This record gives sequence, structure tokens and C-alpha cells, in this order.
Amino acid sequence: MSSKDFIEAKKYIPGGVNSPVRSFKAVDSSPLFIKKGKGSKIYDEDNNEYIDYCMSYGPLILGHLHPKIISAVKKALDNGASFGAPTKKETELAKLIANAVPSVEKARLVNSGTEAVLAAVRLARGFTKKNKIIKFEGCYHGHVDDLLVKKDSENTLIAEFNNAKSVKEIIGNKKNKNKIAALIVEPIAGNMGVVLPEENFLEELREITEKNNILLIFDEVITGFRVSYGGAQKLFNIKPDLTTLGKIIGGGLPVGAFGGKKEIMDLLAPDGPVYQAGTLSGNPVTVTAGIETLKILKNKSVYSQLNKKTNELVTSINNDKIKINKIASMFTIFFNKNKKISNYRTAKQSNVKLFAQFHSALLKNGVYFPPSQFEACFLSVAHSKEDIGKTIKVINDSFDTINQ
Repeated sequence: MSSKDFIEAKKYIPGGVNSPVRSFKAVDSSPLFIKKGKGSKIYDEDNNEYIDYCMSYGPLILGHLHPKIISAVKKALDNGASFGAPTKKETELAKLIANAVPSVEKARLVNSGTEAVLAAVRLARGFTKKNKIIKFEGCYHGHVDDLLVKKDSENTLIAEFNNAKSVKEIIGNKKNKNKIAALIVEPIAGNMGVVLPEENFLEELREITEKNNILLIFDEVITGFRVSYGGAQKLFNIKPDLTTLGKIIGGGLPVGAFGGKKEIMDLLAPDGPVYQAGTLSGNPVTVTAGIETLKILKNKSVYSQLNKKTNELVTSINNDKIKINKIASMFTIFFNKNKKISNYRTAKQSNVKLFAQFHSALLKNGVYFPPSQFEACFLSVAHSKEDIGKTIKVINDSFDTINQ
């Protein structure tokens, strides 16, 4: 069924998908077309069941169709789907974010993580009156022109993740003197697979940017409310100047946000000269789902339970040809012989063909991983002990079926 659906989709949608990774091209296969999800499971059009470790790429930290979220969303829909006017719930969600994320004094809601990043960079340029941006190789910040480049360009300078020296060299270059507006980083990389910041790396970035009047932007679209209730910045005790959020703050519905210090945020229109707008921003249905999600996540035991489940899973995977990077409820299994995967260069040395075979073997046995070696896997509150046990067996058995 899914293969027929894919053929039909390609007639009307470029590549047959509305986001490239969904095509399964990175795992030499064709995508499953999903009909429904519930709890920790998803079901394809043929009604095959899979334990889901994609979780819509992170936002479903409470699982599919969490009853409190669904109930609240249905009530919200009874009042209307969109107004293009302020609602009290927008303020409620912004307040929850500001009270949870250490660096955020004010937040503005948008419709996606990409939009949040685009707006944060624009705001940083408006605040500093400078134009250049530093980003890290392998970190993904949405399909923003300036942030998709792989080599230095007119406005974008590329540093190496976990290498503060590379940042200092860029800043020290005479061509860049007093021209760099911001440095943007995923505090925990999630788009080259999970790559953790090494000790003192984020602290050094904070110190370097402050010293050189450069704004530090944390892209916490993935990590915000995923690795802790206050995000990676709470976990590592680092305060950036601006933060971008997404995924979880919409409870599974499309959303984004950016926030930071009042003096920076107040430059946004209508109070300031930096223009940013969005007709559907702060959509009442999405905001309702986000509020309900964050209220549940306020119970800190949620994170300890998620961490325990993830530890149980990753510590039970036995294979000397792989490397697992893990933090909180995020992990990646790299088919990579490097002792340490700490940046894009080492991540890219992974054997993608072995991962493709592995991915196929998992699917055949009812376990759904994101269809790329360079994506993160996510657990949810809904994953049961039985789910974890089955997954461990399927993963370890799968190693015997691939050409290692």
C-alpha cells in the first residue's frame, strides 16, 4: 500500500514528500505512509504496528494522542481555529516559556523552528547593527539561506562544533572585525545525529561572544523542554542572549518561538524597528496543545523516568561496531568506529549503508527509527517496559542480519 501511495504522491508533491528526510532516500528505501498513532506506536496504511522512536522528530514527548492534550485541543476547536487577533492563551504559553527557560524574559510565538531562527537572526542583526553570522558545520537551523551554507559566504562564517579555537580564529580575522552580529549553535547537536558539547565548550562560546559584543543564540528547537524543563541551557547553566524553540511547545502541532532579554526583544515591531509578523502565529489550537504539554512536563519526575528508560535501552545494545551518543531522552546509534563522535567530520565517517540495512531490519520487526543515520531518536512517556524490552531484542538481533 505505501509503495502505491508514494507513486501517487510523487505525481503531485515534489519527491512525493513535504520534507526531504521522509522520502527514505537516505536509507535506500521507500517511505511508509502512516495512518495513525497512539501512545508509543504508529500504524501504516496496511495496519502494521511499529514502536515509534521518531516521535515526529521530537515533539511527542508525551506520546501520540495524549488524552489531556486531545481533550484540550477539541475544546479549543469548539471556539474557533484561528482569529488573527490576540488571545489570552498566547500570553499563558509565553509566560510558561519565560518562567522555565533561564535566558528568556520575553518570547514571541511563530509557526515553525525555521521561522523562529530566521526571526532571531534578523533581530540579532537589528540589535547589533552588524550583519555576519557564525554557525557550526553540521548544525541545522532550518532552510534559511544564510544558515544552509556549507562554506564561508558573504554573511555566514563556518566554525567546527566542539572547537572554540575555530571560533576565535574567525573572530580574530581582520575581515570580520566588528562585523559579526551573532553566533548560533545547537547546544546539543541533533541534526548530525546526537553530538554532545564537550566540557567547557558552551562556557567558552558564552565568554567569547560576550567579550566581542556578539549575541549568542541557542537553537533549542529540538532540545527545548526535551532534555530538561528549561532546555539545554538549564542543563548546562549557560544563558544565551536569544533562544529559538519549537517542537514540544506545540504538543505535536506546528509551532516555533524565539525569546531572550527584554532589551533585545523590545526592538521588535510594533514597539521597535525590527519587523516580524505572522498571521497564524500564536494559533489558539496549537497554543492550547503547548500549554497542556508544558503543564504536564512541569512534573520533574517525567524527565527522570524518561532518562531511566533511555539508559536501559542504550546500555543494553551490544555491538563493537557502533557508537551510541545519548543525552536525556535523545540518542543516536552511529555505525562508526571512532572512539568519540564530537563534530560533523567524525559523524560523517559513519557507514550509511550499514545503517540503511539496520533500519530496514528494524522496520521488518516493528521498530521505527528516523530514516537517516544523522537524525536523533526520541523516547516518550508512553514507551513501556515491554516496548523497551522488545526494542532491545530487535536491535541486537538486527546486528546479525546486516553485512558488517
